[in-house]
Amino acid sequence: MSRTIPPYVQSHQLLANTSVLITAAAGAGIGFAAAQKSIEEGARALVISDVHEGRLEKAVETLSAINPDCQVAGQLADVTKEADVQNLVAFAESHCDGVDVLINNAGLGGTKLLVDMTDEEWSRVLDITLTGTMRMTRAMLRCMQARERGVIVNNASVLGWRAQQEQCHYAAAKAGVMALTRCAAMEAAEFGVRINAVSPSIAMHDFLRKTTPPELLEQLSSREAFGRAAEVWEVANVMMFLASGYSSYMTGEVVSVSSQHP
Repeated sequence: MSRTIPPYVQSHQLLANTSVLITAAAGAGIGFAAAQKSIEEGARALVISDVHEGRLEKAVETLSAINPDCQVAGQLADVTKEADVQNLVAFAESHCDGVDVLINNAGLGGTKLLVDMTDEEWSRVLDITLTGTMRMTRAMLRCMQARERGVIVNNASVLGWRAQQEQCHYAAAKAGVMALTRCAAMEAAEFGVRINAVSPSIAMHDFLRKTTPPELLEQLSSREAFGRAAEVWEVANVMMFLASGYSSYMTGEVVSVSSQHP
């Protein structure tokens, strides 16, 4: 078993001349990695959203420096609020002259036994992770279907398939994202719009380290075949594949990004 992190994968221009909108992309998680990869893969325009203004401004500044030819912008948005979703999509459509790719990354986790969980704790995770993905997909589909083109990539989780204690709300939400992906893809196919999802096991980033006990992170990482968590860019790589023409025959699929033992 090797815990060696492979070399960072360089650009193959998978998203050349496309425009991308990514939710919850400020910070150091999968969303930011996907934003960075989108620029490296040749996106001509990028809009990222987040609920934290300072973090969003810093992310836009950092991303803009990667390639000045990519027009990067940020927009505050809370995916639990329909007005924010509508404003975000309208802003991105205008900034990008039409959004080619939407990456639904917004989500909320937590650790709580079901018997101790309140309705509010359950509902908040479901509202951000599942219903937020639905709101963004619904709004973006109206634009993409009118153009008869577009790609949506959702961020699910292996917990949509696997059982884990204290994850009833998050696992239910992510299983819902998987079902939403499959059903919405069937509706969108006749308009030439593709919808797929990635399903990561564990991807290491600063926020996860701050919110998860080290012993649990080690336990989860040790279950993986490589004995380590994924790097966030390794998940973003698969998102780039699903967003690109290389996956042109794929829709309604949930691609596992994991290395866990059977």
